[in-house]
Amino acid sequence: MTAHGASREAFAAARERLDALTDSASVDAAQLADELAAVTALLDREVSLRRVLTDPAQPGEAKAELAQRLLGGQVSGTAADLVSGMVRSRWSQPRDLVDALEELTATADLTAAQRSGGLDNVEDELFRFGRIVSSNTELRAALTDRAASKAAKSELLRSLLGGRADVTTERLVTRLVTAPRGRSLEAGLESLSKLAAERRNRVVAVVISAVPLSDGQKQRLGAALAKLYGRQMHLNLDVDPEVLGGIRVQVGDEVINGSIADRLEDAGRRLAG
Repeated sequence: MTAHGASREAFAAARERLDALTDSASVDAAQLADELAAVTALLDREVSLRRVLTDPAQPGEAKAELAQRLLGGQVSGTAADLVSGMVRSRWSQPRDLVDALEELTATADLTAAQRSGGLDNVEDELFRFGRIVSSNTELRAALTDRAASKAAKSELLRSLLGGRADVTTERLVTRLVTAPRGRSLEAGLESLSKLAAERRNRVVAVVISAVPLSDGQKQRLGAALAKLYGRQMHLNLDVDPEVLGGIRVQVGDEVINGSIADRLEDAGRRLAG
């Protein structure tokens, strides 16, 4: 999403929380995506509610409690906690909150595809579907017809994609077509393709240290790992005093052990070289 000022910071924090949640195998990313989509639809429809939940004059905790009351029993505790954390933050515009939720919904779906090994296919299918739409004026007209019902558009997409494309591709495109929220179909597909590419290039490093790392240490370690693996690196940080002054980094099945000083010195050498 395109955001400025407070909304940019709030969205970055929410994206980190989502990454931390979906990095856990115990969280059903596809279910979380469905729940976040439902909250997105609610806040997109209820203008007064989203204004209340983003009112800078109201305490963050009060807004979080309201979100919990509204969503409790309607979505999982994981989804409710994520949304509550988002409304605690400050947003420049009420619409920015909904835009952020929509992007997190797509990201959760793409994470589900990544887990199942289908992310590369999803990225390719989104691109190819965009090309098909741009070259077929009748199809584009049918998918963007404001007079057509959501059910009719969903059925058309099911006939086109069902059994032929990854289930995540069908879910993402169906959401885009049935709830465009003012975007053109082409712009929406391009945005989804970019998210898929970002997700495909993301690697998670689990970092356990004896004491919390400073911002500088985190940046240097992240840069060194990104250079080592040649891909964007997301650090999941944890503290375990039993590491005894050292650090343990796990990237996939590979485990790197060593003292913080040694690892950061090595990071500096890699960056310099």
